Amino acid sequence: MKIRKYAAIDIGSNAIRMLVSNVVDHEKERIILKNALVRVPIRLGEDSFTSGSISKKNQKRIIKSMKAFKMLMKVHGVKDYLAFATSALREAENGKKVVKQVWSKSGIKIDIIDGKKEAKIISNTNVFDSVGLDKTFLYVDVGGGSTEFSILKNGKRTHSKSFKIGTVRLLNDGVTEALWKRAEAWVRSHTQDYSKVYLLGTGGNINKLHKMAGIKDSRPITYLTLSALYAKLSKLTYEERIIQYGLNPDRSDVILPAAMLFLRTLKWTGAKVVYVPKVGLSDGMIRELCKTKKKTNSLAVDGLLVSQSLNN
Repeated sequence: MKIRKYAAIDIGSNAIRMLVSNVVDHEKERIILKNALVRVPIRLGEDSFTSGSISKKNQKRIIKSMKAFKMLMKVHGVKDYLAFATSALREAENGKKVVKQVWSKSGIKIDIIDGKKEAKIISNTNVFDSVGLDKTFLYVDVGGGSTEFSILKNGKRTHSKSFKIGTVRLLNDGVTEALWKRAEAWVRSHTQDYSKVYLLGTGGNINKLHKMAGIKDSRPITYLTLSALYAKLSKLTYEERIIQYGLNPDRSDVILPAAMLFLRTLKWTGAKVVYVPKVGLSDGMIRELCKTKKKTNSLAVDGLLVSQSLNN
């Protein structure tokens, strides 16, 4: 049995997360086990989508977070890592400058990825472990800055598209009606040929909504249940949602636009349920690290640099 530890750092628009996983290889079987998850509520999208750049305050917070993640990787004995940044840093005019600062101050190398790569990595996760391969899915990953749509047929991704429709962007009135119509047109055109489509939803908000609905195991959340929960949450103030539902402050506001986005997508497809496999970009990044021997070997060079930087 061979056991390795990998880490995935996801620098999103609503928060920064680090996932540490154990990759266990035994004979011909590979098992990936989540070991630790740390989430820091730094809302970079609020900077990027309003002023166009990351503020000095949040630049300092990113650097401090990366230093902390570096120390945690040391403690966990992480062999290799990936750090990907999505919409917020991708669109910030000083995004590349921030990435250079982080590398200089913390030794953590961040790659800014485009929406297409983000959608590909997300749709390559182990989403079918709990829902099966016999259905046609529209995979919907809702983030703070963008939403990734992927068509999954027989366990394979056939089409993907990223739209700048995210929860933080919606809170700041950053989504035009024209963009909504483009997203609707793409979804309808790529699902109309299938007699039945199911939604697969990922992201912190749909995970929380699934839990709030009291649904156990891998059963999906229905349109009616989600609609009723959205109506109930909409009647409450920001503070009341925190108190009555125990939502974190950075979740209490974004959960409404996320629910609304899923409800719209359900209408576009005619689907009645959303399966919530509780995986996301960071899970896909772990799989990227151990995907193939060629990929692993190419990362080994970075791994040496990583080991050196983690031991400094």
